[in-house]
Amino acid sequence: QLQASGGGLVQPGGSLRLSCTASGFTSGYYAIGWFRQAPGKERTGVSCISSRVGDTHYADSVKGRFTISRDNAKNTVYLQMNSLKPEDTAVYYCASDPGRCGSTWYVWRKYVYWGQGTLVTVSS
Repeated sequence: QLQASGGGLVQPGGSLRLSCTASGFTSGYYAIGWFRQAPGKERTGVSCISSRVGDTHYADSVKGRFTISRDNAKNTVYLQMNSLKPEDTAVYYCASDPGRCGSTWYVWRKYVYWGQGTLVTVSS
């Protein structure tokens, strides 16, 4: 299972850190992706981190603002979100894939296990 947490209400320009904690398996062996879905829109890839050190990917819309990282000792992947914008408002999901992120990391169908989502609202 995956448990996403850390969402909330934040003003534009603010920061949040999302956490994705795994139970029942060792997430360090998996690629973990973050996705988001705004009301009435498709689910889109935000970021992905492979088990291999340094293999990370970001959507163009979040590059330079979001940072993905993992703490294997805590079986947790983090998404640090800075300089948040109203268009970042969405439900954020984490998901796991037994392989690497790869060139198709943003394709949600390749991920096997999903967390329940956490709502991020960026508004003044």
